Amino acid sequence: MICFVVGGGSPVRHAPKSQPTGDNFAKELAADVAQNGTIKRLVMDRGFGFLSGEDGKEYFFHRSSVEGSFEGLQEGQKVSFDVEASAPKGPRASRVRVA
Repeated sequence: MICFVVGGGSPVRHAPKSQPTGDNFAKELAADVAQNGTIKRLVMDRGFGFLSGEDGKEYFFHRSSVEGSFEGLQEGQKVSFDVEASAPKGPRASRVRVA
């Protein structure tokens, strides 16, 4: 903690800016790291799918997060992707691209 005395009065304290810790740090770090995986299931008529990451987790992705053609994807295809930092319903992939 940093303490300043202003104009002879009482000290004014300022806490240093916090750094991400725990879950927040892990989520922010994961968002910056590209991962590899395989398309597990596609729901073409609804525009979304699921993929299995090399980390063993299953990730949801929406057609809007695909770089290139969603219609050109196939189950079993290898992809790389980023992980969204804050997905309320579970792990979500972004920037999905064919590997």
